[in-house]
Amino acid sequence: MQLGIHLPHIGRKAGPDSIRRAAVLAEEAGFADVWVSEHIIVPKDAAYPPTPNFWDPVLTLTWAAAATSRVRLGTSVLVLPLRHPLPLAKELATLQNLSAGRLILGAGVGWLEAEFDALGVPFRERGRRMDEGIAMMRAVWSDDPVSFAAKWIPATIDRMVAQPQPVHPIPIWIGGSSDAAIRRALRQDGWHGSRIAPDQAAAVVKRLRADRPGEDFTVSVRMVVNADMVGGVRDTLAAYRDAGVQHVLAAPDDRDIEAYLSTAETFRRAGDGI
Repeated sequence: MQLGIHLPHIGRKAGPDSIRRAAVLAEEAGFADVWVSEHIIVPKDAAYPPTPNFWDPVLTLTWAAAATSRVRLGTSVLVLPLRHPLPLAKELATLQNLSAGRLILGAGVGWLEAEFDALGVPFRERGRRMDEGIAMMRAVWSDDPVSFAAKWIPATIDRMVAQPQPVHPIPIWIGGSSDAAIRRALRQDGWHGSRIAPDQAAAVVKRLRADRPGEDFTVSVRMVVNADMVGGVRDTLAAYRDAGVQHVLAAPDDRDIEAYLSTAETFRRAGDGI
């Protein structure tokens, strides 16, 4: 089983030094990858997310990439319908090339309707915009020249060129546990579940593997860890492994960087041999 760790780019522990320090230590400790999340704008005093301080995910990963050489770089997850696919495709291709092919694009449709309203994106169209956005980015990354007939996203692409293209294909893992998310994941390179127990994950894995049994499809989950639960982390990781999960991302919810780093190290030790 491969283990990843969420970078401290959210809340009061976020900052250039803490992000760089966490990325370097993750690489030295043997983590497979480091991860970021996304909210662009949130209602004031919202119950969730608990903080509006989300540093930009693509820029954060670029900062982490510059401080490392091996560890992969992932998004858990980018809310694709909130972004126009063309500038995002450019940013992600650039990051893929700057990092020598280490990027994993975790993507989801989003859930915070007020965030969609603030950005002028129709909330009820988010699934269709996500599917079209993925298809548009894949076309831009592979075709030269590229033409794309868009229906849901404002775009006119007729024999145009967008460079750089990625030096290596960017794998796309789809987040979410809805039927639509599972169907969408099966068309891509992996599934990335969040806050899902091992017994629940087992049912999803069975469904995914019925259609995608090969090693070219990754099953990943994200779990929250903190100092109060570290004693049970090893058992939880073993249960995920037995459920067929190949990759687990830990999201430490500690509020300061020292506690975060301690929890990250405990998580890494718990995964030894699993």
